[in-house]
Amino acid sequence: MQRQKMSSGRTVLAAVPKDRVITQYPKPYNPNASPYNNIEFHPKVKGACAENRTGRVGLKICKAVIVGDVAVGKTCVVNRFCHNVFNRDYKATIGVDFEVEKFSVLGVPFTLQMWDTAGQERFKCIASSYYRGANIVIVAFDLSDECSLLSVPKWMVEATENADEPIKFLVGTKRDLLSDAAFADVEARAMVVAKNLGAEFWVTSSKTGVNVQEFFKRMVALVFDIHLVKELEASNAPTIRMGTGLIQVQRENSQYFEKKKKAQCCK
Repeated sequence: MQRQKMSSGRTVLAAVPKDRVITQYPKPYNPNASPYNNIEFHPKVKGACAENRTGRVGLKICKAVIVGDVAVGKTCVVNRFCHNVFNRDYKATIGVDFEVEKFSVLGVPFTLQMWDTAGQERFKCIASSYYRGANIVIVAFDLSDECSLLSVPKWMVEATENADEPIKFLVGTKRDLLSDAAFADVEARAMVVAKNLGAEFWVTSSKTGVNVQEFFKRMVALVFDIHLVKELEASNAPTIRMGTGLIQVQRENSQYFEKKKKAQCCK
């Protein structure tokens, strides 16, 4: 939902597509393959979002970068999510592609910037400059190509070294190319890699669309919840920053500050 101003000064939210509205905390692909254990939005986040309905929470922007070997399907998974299309003959990315998606998370406007980087070695110096400031790092590999899984740690290190504690994901693509037996074997090995990297593991197919919507909604909810909790807990000021966006919490009406005030009075 995008924020709009009424002539009366009251803030309302313009509609976004239903598949971009998040009201419940999305589940991981496998609870045993994720370092992020929350099963619902943090109470403080719910409180801040409730204040948004009176116009005290502003637009937030999140930066996600997706990296991995050439031809693992990075652009295909982004295109499946953003445009609901699959192009088997899509040409290799040159440098960096860019997509923007608008969401509503618990009624709060949220913008996701996706930076789809080239996997070729000759473009690495260009793509690496876009890693800086990433809130989310996605390393993609081809489930049918073992070499692409072996490259995952290298990509994760390169993409996270200039980021400030990003949320990390390991995404296996092209699930449709594997038999169940072959998939079970590579999934087990990939889950070990994800655990060692502190990343959440997902399996997708851009061709069939399996898990694509679920993955991106999970990603958005996680970054929204984790970063907003950090900012709320780190600052007692009425103005709180998250990424490149701004959240304003009015102290006298905030449940968070009221509870804190009561706790101090009881000492």
